[in-house]
Amino acid sequence: MITSFFNKSRPIYFIIVFFIALLAFIVARINRVNETITLEFVLKQALLLFIIFASILLLNFIVNKNSLTNKSNYEIVLFSLFLLFITQTTNHSNVLLSNFFVLIGLRRIVSLRSPKNTKKKLFDAAFWIAIAALFYFWSILFFILIILSLVLYTDNNIRHWIIPFLGVFAVFILSFSVSVVLYDSFFEIINLSPEISYDFSNYNSVQYLIAITLLLSFGIWSSIFYSQNIKKKKKAFRASFKTIILAAIIGFFIVIQAPDKNGSEFLFLFAPLAIIIANYIDIIQEKWFKEIFLAVLVIAPFLLLLL
Repeated sequence: MITSFFNKSRPIYFIIVFFIALLAFIVARINRVNETITLEFVLKQALLLFIIFASILLLNFIVNKNSLTNKSNYEIVLFSLFLLFITQTTNHSNVLLSNFFVLIGLRRIVSLRSPKNTKKKLFDAAFWIAIAALFYFWSILFFILIILSLVLYTDNNIRHWIIPFLGVFAVFILSFSVSVVLYDSFFEIINLSPEISYDFSNYNSVQYLIAITLLLSFGIWSSIFYSQNIKKKKKAFRASFKTIILAAIIGFFIVIQAPDKNGSEFLFLFAPLAIIIANYIDIIQEKWFKEIFLAVLVIAPFLLLLL
């Protein structure tokens, strides 16, 4: 019943998805109702909500443009549900902005399957990921995804291997310039001493433990079948699908490395994980199992709100 509703692309999906994302956004701010409501506060929250909605639309564009799913729109439904699983992902402007720029970079990386404008795509991908790193340092790990993508596409053009570094260098130069003009210091904008923390005690709550367990177990299970199914894809698309798996692994490492385990770091994992699980849902043959699988993902985050 649930799968029959979501198995075709319909405009109502976006209303449902935006509603779920809005609910996650509101729930994350319930404890902040005592804050003084000013015009600046309202504008900031409106901007953050816009970034969340823009990220959802961007994810949908990446998937449809590169045929990463069967166009069922499961990926954006899952992405919004993940936000509801861990509502803290909507609460930190630096992470939301960083993830948005990572998605722009991911869009350019996945589009490398087409040989057109390869140099521009590589520069753009590195440029946007470097911009993302200005807001959240560890998102720079997605730069590795560009290099791994060149390996997947067996690109032997030496200039293509140099261009991504030029993209990062361009951002550093621009950042240094802005920093000098605004703060009279070279390193005010760029964090050259990133922190790492392996203290996971913040996840020691029922909500976190259930949400993380479900996300990881469903994600790992789906990844096994997703990886096996790549062989059935057209040769031109296989590298793109492998890129998504690598993006999920990098997102997981960002969670592990995050200096402040406040839940927002999981946002970097949501987009690739949504694509992987959406692909798995598409290939499930047993209708009863598909219904149960999707029902758990739909119902669980709403139940967690009651805890």
